[in-house]
Amino acid sequence: MKHVLPAWTVPEFGQWASVLSNRVPLSRFLTLQPGSCDHEVARRLNWSSLAPSWLRHRQLGLQAKDQNFMLEDSAFWIFGGSVHYFRVPRAYWRDRLLKMKACGLNTLTTYVPWNLHEPERGKFDFSGNLDMEAFILLAAEVGLWVILRPGPYICSEIDLGGLPSWLLQDSSMKLRTTYEGFTKAVDLYFDHLMARVVPLQYKNGGPIIAVQVENEYGSYNKDPAYMPYIKKALEDRGIVELLLTSDNEDGLSKGTVDGVLATINLQSQNELRLLHNFLQSVQGVRPKMVMEYWTGWFDSWGGPHHILDTSEVLRTVSAIIDAGASINLYMFHGGTNFGFINGAMHFQDYMSDVTSYDYDAVLTEAGDYTPKYIRLRELFGSISGVKVPEDVRKPLSACSPASWQGASLPLPPDLLPKVRYEPVVPAFYLSLWDALPYIKEPVTSEKPVNMENLPINDGNGQSFGYTLYETTITSSGILSALVRDRGQVFLNTETIGFLDYKTKKIPIPLIQGFTILRILVENCGRVNYGENIDNQRKGLIGDIYLNDTPLKKFKIYSLDMKKSFFQRWAPCKGWGRGKGVVFVNGYNLGRYWNIGPQETLYLPGVWLNEGINQVGQEGQKSWPGPVIQFMEMPYLGRQQYVE
Repeated sequence: MKHVLPAWTVPEFGQWASVLSNRVPLSRFLTLQPGSCDHEVARRLNWSSLAPSWLRHRQLGLQAKDQNFMLEDSAFWIFGGSVHYFRVPRAYWRDRLLKMKACGLNTLTTYVPWNLHEPERGKFDFSGNLDMEAFILLAAEVGLWVILRPGPYICSEIDLGGLPSWLLQDSSMKLRTTYEGFTKAVDLYFDHLMARVVPLQYKNGGPIIAVQVENEYGSYNKDPAYMPYIKKALEDRGIVELLLTSDNEDGLSKGTVDGVLATINLQSQNELRLLHNFLQSVQGVRPKMVMEYWTGWFDSWGGPHHILDTSEVLRTVSAIIDAGASINLYMFHGGTNFGFINGAMHFQDYMSDVTSYDYDAVLTEAGDYTPKYIRLRELFGSISGVKVPEDVRKPLSACSPASWQGASLPLPPDLLPKVRYEPVVPAFYLSLWDALPYIKEPVTSEKPVNMENLPINDGNGQSFGYTLYETTITSSGILSALVRDRGQVFLNTETIGFLDYKTKKIPIPLIQGFTILRILVENCGRVNYGENIDNQRKGLIGDIYLNDTPLKKFKIYSLDMKKSFFQRWAPCKGWGRGKGVVFVNGYNLGRYWNIGPQETLYLPGVWLNEGINQVGQEGQKSWPGPVIQFMEMPYLGRQQYVE
C-alpha cells in the first residue's frame, strides 16, 4: 500500500530508527575514542525508538521518480526553509527551527561554510556556533528533514563564497576547477566533513534526505570536469542520499550533471516557465523543485534597502505549489553576518554586503514573526488540510502566538523578550597608535604583502579584518596604490584621505624630514559570486608608489580583530564614529557605516552578562566618543536590537 506523507508531517525524533546502516559503518569514518567529540556524536545517534513500519528499514530514501518525490514508497512534497547555523547564535537555534515547523514546513536547508570550519589549513572547528552536527540533530528532534548544501563553494553572501582565503596564497590558484591545488584542499576538507555528515544521512538513521552538489555552478562554468569531480568526491566518501544541483536562470542550462536532479532558483512568477520548459527538456518527467525561492534580498553598503511585498511572496509561492513543484524558502530566517564574514559583489562597482542578513525574510533578523510568516503559515496549513483560526488573519499587531491555539499545526513559540538599555558613552579611548605596542610584532618586508600571504597564523595568512602598512618617506608628491578594499592614509598619526577602487592616487602634502607613512587597509568582504573570485586578495596589492617610485622597507601589522587580539589590549573600549566595528564582551557584532542602508546592529541577549558588560567600538577617530544607543522594536519592525 502506498502512503501519502502530509507536507507538514515528519516523524518526530523520538520515533526514528536507531539503525546505522551496515553499508557505511560509523567506525569507517570516525575514531570513537571515549570522551571525544566524535564519540559524543555517535552517542547522540543512538536513537532507541523504532520508526513507523513503512519507514522502519530506510532502504530507499528520497527518490526522484516520475513527477513526484517519494520517501520510501510514499509521495513526498518538500516544503523547505533555509536557516544558516553560523548566522544564528546557538542558543536561538531551537527557537528558529520550532518556528519553521510551526509555519508548516517539513525540511531545513543549510549551507556549510568551509572558510569558517577550516580557518587554517588542516585545522578544523566544529565547536560552539559551528557545531553543524548539533544543528542537524536539533532539526531532527524538532521534526524536520534536512537538505545539506556542503559546497565546497556556497555563495550565500559570505566572504569568498565560503572558500577559505588561504587558498589564495597560491598565485596560480583557480578556484572551483579541477586545478590540483584546489582539488587537494577540497579532498582533505571533504575527508573530514563527510565523516561527520555520513552518519546523519537518512539511510543511516539521520534526517539528511538529500545533498546538493556545489552551488550555482552553471553561472561560473569554467571547467566541465569540475562538477563530475565534486559528485564523485561526495559519493566516494559515503554520501548515498539523493543528489541535487541548484542554478539560477543564467546558469541553468550549464549546471546540470548526469545522475543528479536539477533544481532552480528564482523570485518572480515570470521565471516559472523554467519549471516546465527547461527542466522537462533536460531531465524529462521528474520532480520539480525551486531550491531557492528568494523571499527577499540582501543589502549592500551604500545601496537601497530591499523589500519584497508579502502579497507578491504569497502569489509566487502559491503558483510554484500549484505547478506541482516542491519549494525551499530562501531565506526563512536570515540572521546576521557577525564579525567580518560578509561577502561582496563586484560587477560594475565593488559593493560589500551589510552586516545584517535580515533578507526581508519570513522571520526578522531577531527571529520575530512577520506578515509573511502569518500568511505562509495559513497557506501551508491549508495545503495540509489544517484549519488556521480566524484570528491569525487579523493585523499582525493584534495577533500573538498565544492566540494561535486550536490549529493543527504546531503552536508557534512565544516571542523572545527584548530589552532597551540606557545609552552608553565609552569610558576610555585608545588610539590605534597607542594600541600598537600591545599587538604582536609586525612583519617586516622589503615590499608590501597582501593579507593572505602574510607569514602569520602558522603560515595561513590573514583572513579578515584590517592590515596596517608602515614605511618612511622624505618627500611630498603623488601616492598611488592598488588597495583592496579601503585604505585610510596617515602621515604620522594624521589622516590625509582614503584609497579605494575608485580613488587610486592621493597627494602627499609638503613634509619635513623623515615622516611615517601609514595605510590602514580594511578587507570589506571578498566577492562571493561572479567570475573574478580568483582575484580576491586583500590589503596592498603589489607595489605602492610615490612619484612613480616604489616604496620599500615596510612594517606590516595584522589587525585581525579576533578575541585574542583584544585580550592583548583589554583597557581599550574603542575609537570611532562613522565607520567601524562594535564589540560586546568580545563578540564582534559586525560593521557599521553611516552611508547605510543599515542603521543599527543586532545584539543577541545571550551574549550579555549579568552585571558589567564591555562595549567596544573601533572606527575613525572622533572624540569625545559617540553615544551608543539601544532600542526595542515591535516585531513588525525589521531593525536590529537586543534580544
